[in-house]
Amino acid sequence: MNIRKKLIGLVLLLLPLCAGAQNFALKTNLYADAAAAVNLGAEVGLAPKWTFDINGDYMGWRTGDYLKFITKSDEASWKHWFVQPEVRYWFCDRFLGHFIGLHGIGGQFNLGNADTPFSFLNNDWRKLKDHRYQGWGAGAGIGYGYDFALAKHWNLELEAGIGFIHCWYDVYNCAGCGRKLNKDPLERNYFGPTKLAINLVYLF
Repeated sequence: MNIRKKLIGLVLLLLPLCAGAQNFALKTNLYADAAAAVNLGAEVGLAPKWTFDINGDYMGWRTGDYLKFITKSDEASWKHWFVQPEVRYWFCDRFLGHFIGLHGIGGQFNLGNADTPFSFLNNDWRKLKDHRYQGWGAGAGIGYGYDFALAKHWNLELEAGIGFIHCWYDVYNCAGCGRKLNKDPLERNYFGPTKLAINLVYLF
């Protein structure tokens, strides 16, 4: 079974748990959809002001022209998968209005040959131009969001989060070759954005 099916299966495992709940939701991140990443999310009510949310995201192919405005390369490797669970507290009613969330994140990445000429919060993305970085990451963060009611069963949800990720990775000479430059896995701490979502939500 490939990683994409595993991610979808993990998210769908929540559905039996949701059957007895008063409210639950399925969602897709329009931001990830625009980047051609497969993604799916589910959320279940735990208490009047508490919910549990989980989403998975998968991109297993080269970026090509559709992300050229970011990578400036037709051959960039921008592959990844991750799972992101989150516990949310809603200030009014759940699934509507303001909320804050504490999320975790874990997954794999394969990034390289991407001309991204910027650095942010001590993260130098310019290094992706010359080498390929492949490894794992795990961390946690905090987010803030807002849910807009569009119709009886439809919401639009916006959320942004910041946090910390610890990465274990190997460095390769180029995006298309397999010569590893380091002998032992390298480690790096990342601090910066860990969540950005524009979710289209269907409520049951």
